[in-house]
Amino acid sequence: MTCQICGAWLPGGAMFCGECGSSRTATVESRKRPDPRPNDTTIIARLPRPTVVSVPIPAVVPPSTSTPVQAVAVVTEAPAAMPAGAPITALPSRETFVLSFSSGQRVSVHGSGLIGRKPLPQPDENFDDLIRVADADRSVSKTHLEFGQHDGEFWVSDRVSGNGTVIRRPGETAQSLEPGRRYVLPRGTRVEIADHSFSVA
Repeated sequence: MTCQICGAWLPGGAMFCGECGSSRTATVESRKRPDPRPNDTTIIARLPRPTVVSVPIPAVVPPSTSTPVQAVAVVTEAPAAMPAGAPITALPSRETFVLSFSSGQRVSVHGSGLIGRKPLPQPDENFDDLIRVADADRSVSKTHLEFGQHDGEFWVSDRVSGNGTVIRRPGETAQSLEPGRRYVLPRGTRVEIADHSFSVA
């Protein structure tokens, strides 16, 4: 007879496998344990959402490689010292946006970030801000929403949240976010994340 877990040979009368320690009658199905962890998000009932209308940010087109490359003279002498107060590098300017939450919290952001109950970036991700939303009912996912800037415009992207995200741009109907897509938001837009919301100013 062989063990049904690891396939090792079992001598007659053996109660347990000498290789993996499993019971002689154990099977792969009987060894599976139920996951005791609670769900990340409490799903709330919502009315049917409107059709998804996304506004993806256009991809940056790399410069053409067909342009002839001009030769550059190599400087062998040390360059002259820069005058005092001269800028070293020109950093791209970033706009400042204020996020006003329904809880009364106000956060000024000028780069990228995550919003949720306990926002946590992936190992290969870096963000300027991690904004926590106090939500005892857990309607907001731990990492619910991502935001950032592109050419001075503010955008958000749903991070596959349990209850989804709805945006209400000024003068437009509500739109449900398709997870993983970026939506450009003008100032004055209201963003609904489950039972909570915030406005962009």
